[in-house]
Order: sequence, then structure tokens, then C-alpha cells
Amino acid sequence: DPHTSTQPDVGNEEKFETWLRSPNPAFCNTHDSEILASVLNDYDQTTSQFFRWEVRYTPQEISRLIKEKSGIDFGEVLDLVPLERGRSGRIIRLKIVGTQRTMVIGKELEIRRFLSKSHLLSSAFTCKKTIHKQKPVFTLTGAGWGHGVGLCQIGAAVMSYHGYSYKDILAHYFKGAKTTQLYGNNTH
Repeated sequence: DPHTSTQPDVGNEEKFETWLRSPNPAFCNTHDSEILASVLNDYDQTTSQFFRWEVRYTPQEISRLIKEKSGIDFGEVLDLVPLERGRSGRIIRLKIVGTQRTMVIGKELEIRRFLSKSHLLSSAFTCKKTIHKQKPVFTLTGAGWGHGVGLCQIGAAVMSYHGYSYKDILAHYFKGAKTTQLYGNNTH
């Protein structure tokens, strides 16, 4: 079953980039509107890309956004450089290079907040500065939605929808874990 593969160590740029661009069968890789409508509130249904996503900013847009979200004026943002990734590929230290200052930020939620009008889906992303239609653009290509510390809510919902039991779901996300009853049945 392709859905039972273990998470590889993608803690450096080369491994992360290869993993991000390769096909990865996963329960959360769904566009089934019926399932998504049953597990997401109306607000979250406005986001159609949970498994892989992409956002683009002009240098002016990203400079303005980072200043607005951080309160720090970097001038024109020239580069975003991941300095360190966790084992799951999430950036845990990001260098922001600007014309007025360069600074390293190191909190996953801070990284996500600084780089989005609302909240970047995940800090598991690459950032490429390229030329698009003869203008520079920052393209953030990412994976997943959330902190990456355990069970995927969408993946679990898709598994449940397809008839997997809660024990199957827990075993899928927490390899080697066992479920036990901690107290007896209440027969009052």
C-alpha cells in the first residue's frame, strides 16, 4: 500500500526539494469536494491546495507584507534563505535579506505569519526568486498544512470516509504505537 510509507528525513535543501517535487501518495492528497465539505468549515474550504501549494509575490509585495507583519523595515527584500530545516522539512531558521537589514527569524509560526496575509499553510516550503513575464518574482512552493507534528486531520478524515477504523488511522500516523484501555467499562 503506497499510503503506508514512512516519512523520509528531508532536513536539508537538496533532500527537501527532491521530496517536494516527487509524487507522494497520501490520504490528504485529495480534491474530493464531498469529503472536504464534510470535514472542513466554510472558511477552510476556500483553500483548495492542502497537499502541495504555491504562492507568488513580487519583491514589492513581499517587502510590504513582511514590514506589515513584522513591524521591521527590511527595505526591498532581496532574498529568503532557509538556514535550517527540521527533520520533517519545515524551516526553523530563515534569513531575510533586505536592502536595509538582514535578519534571521527562528520560530515556525513567525515564519508562517511574516510570509502571508493570513497565515502561510506550512513552513515546509522552498523559495525561489525567478523572472516571470520579465519581472522578478518570489515563488514559495510548499507541502502540507500545519505544524507537521503528528496526525494529519484531512488525511485522517479521508481515511475515515473510506472506512478505516480509528485504530487503523492511529496506526497509520503513529507507527509502532499501541492502543490500550486505561480503565474498565462503566456499567452503572
